[in-house]
Order: sequence, then structure tokens, then C-alpha cells
Amino acid sequence: MYLFLGQDCVINSEDVIGIFDLDNTSTSKITKEYLALAQKSGNIVEVTTDIPKSFVACCSKNGINVYLSQISPLTLKKRAKYIDNIANL
Repeated sequence: MYLFLGQDCVINSEDVIGIFDLDNTSTSKITKEYLALAQKSGNIVEVTTDIPKSFVACCSKNGINVYLSQISPLTLKKRAKYIDNIANL
């Protein structure tokens, strides 16, 4: 199944490693370093032109991509849970 991240960006839900609240996690030194490294590596995908509310880490054939989304992490989590529930029918 697929997860809509906004701005015509859809990812495979099986590739999702985690959905994170950008406000809460960006205060951590480790998270700042992780996001800076992902930016330096070219693995950041900006899905929004607005201020992002969440980031989604995903496995891909080229490594790990980080998607910055304007959609709240709670909404993304609900969508992912809905997808899992459908898959288990």
C-alpha cells in the first residue's frame, strides 16, 4: 500500500522506517546531526513549500531518504495505521 505525504508525493508504506514530529525531535543534537547528514548526502526530499511539521525516514534502493512533510505526524500515523488495517483484511 502507499502513504500520501502531500504535494503529489506518495511512498510505499512498507519502506517507512519512522514518522517523526519535527518540532519535538529537532531539539535533539542527534536528530540535528542526522538531518544535516541526510541533507549533505542529498537524501532529503522536501514535499512542502511551507514549514514542515514532520519527517518520514524511508528505506530505498539508494539508502535512506528523509521526506519533509507539512502533514502532521499524527495524521500520517493514522493514515499508515489505516493502510495496515486494510492490508490485514
